[in-house]
Amino acid sequence: MPTSITSSQTDLTTLTDTSGFSGHPKGLATLFFTELWERFSYYGMRAILVLYMVAPLSEGGLAFDVKTASSIYGTYTMSVFLTALPGGLLADRLLGARLAVLLGGIIIACGHFSMVFTSPAFFYTGLVLISVGTGLLKPNISTMVGSLYGENDPRRDSGFSIFYMGINLGAVLAPLVCGFLAQSQNFKDFIASMGFDPRMSWHWGFGAAGVGMTLGLIVYLLQRERLQRIGASVRKPKEQTQTVTHPPLTSAEWKRIGAIFIFFLFTILFWAAYEQKGASLNLFAKTLVRTEIFGWTFPSSWLQSLTAFFVILLAPLFSWLWIRMGDRQPSSPAKFTFGLLFIGLGYVLMVPAAMLTVAGKISPMWLVGLYFLEVVGEMCLSPVGLSTVTKLAPAKLLGIMMGVWFLAAALGNKLAGYFAGFFDANNSGVLVKLYGFIAVGLLLSAAVLALLAPSIRRLMGKVH
Repeated sequence: MPTSITSSQTDLTTLTDTSGFSGHPKGLATLFFTELWERFSYYGMRAILVLYMVAPLSEGGLAFDVKTASSIYGTYTMSVFLTALPGGLLADRLLGARLAVLLGGIIIACGHFSMVFTSPAFFYTGLVLISVGTGLLKPNISTMVGSLYGENDPRRDSGFSIFYMGINLGAVLAPLVCGFLAQSQNFKDFIASMGFDPRMSWHWGFGAAGVGMTLGLIVYLLQRERLQRIGASVRKPKEQTQTVTHPPLTSAEWKRIGAIFIFFLFTILFWAAYEQKGASLNLFAKTLVRTEIFGWTFPSSWLQSLTAFFVILLAPLFSWLWIRMGDRQPSSPAKFTFGLLFIGLGYVLMVPAAMLTVAGKISPMWLVGLYFLEVVGEMCLSPVGLSTVTKLAPAKLLGIMMGVWFLAAALGNKLAGYFAGFFDANNSGVLVKLYGFIAVGLLLSAAVLALLAPSIRRLMGKVH
């Protein structure tokens, strides 16, 4: 049975470790900073990906139309999460989570550095490598966080919220750095003065993303002793070298899997809306939003940092709130319902915002409002979802079920790319229909999930 992902099989000193930040295991800090830099690399590249693809050749871009660029964006971001399933399986059956995270980080870095080169072949190779590497790293680093805690450890949800804040520290820095390198006229003038082609500024942004992943690998390797009791390679007893067998799943375990599947369906809808910020909302900001403050112009990709910034502000509050409420906190189905409700309300704001574009560029405060409400919803759904899967999934299937969980994000990302293909900066009516449709869909989904909550709680059994 895999030992890399089962909290009940980890060393007792790991489960009782309170020597880390705010009474959490010290290994949480290592995983926190590793994930921070991995997410810096991902969100840094993503902040400029669609903009690079639609930019004309004269500006160093690929000159794709919106539908093509959005489709590639959706397929790529889907692949990043789709590979989580085989990545979790490899860790469960062969590599162990600890080695899978290391190999994934190396492959991701190679992918980002491939995109430094201007050839389309290197561009597509980079996307493939990042997808494969993230599939190894992303589900297994979350699994390792779960393995730091016992099954009923009250610190678990709080730990995942802290871990989630690390993700967003990287995500808030990434667009600022990579967006500046890719879009800023000041930086273009600087590299031109150094003898470089300013149209190639996009590739400086891609290179910065690769540097971020490299920093994450350095942290992971230097602090590897903190993770010695979790994520070990899977070793089969000698008597099981020919055939490895597991007892069949119990009825209670099947019901828990059923609960995960229901959450899975609603999570797809959440991410289909959320990931518009890297696609249609990214284009919306570039073409329809005033990107200046007191006469100072900033890169439109900087607005991509807003959601991560709000998470940094709200993650400690939600972490404290769940601990403060203890057994009185809302159930997982209720938290998911709130997640869908708040992001739905955020997209309600985009309907009048789209109408106002008829008169010209609008205030960035419309996007600020949307992103704030998105984050309130995100904090109710995403870190709680990671924690819920680690509690509901049978121990022998935890890596696979974590991969299945990221499959929901994969499908949501592809759906986001599809919706973004309808973006038309010159037609406010189309934009009203696009964002209005998303808003109505989310609000209806929240209502349906609220009605299903009692049935889901019965499937979850004793898990809250």
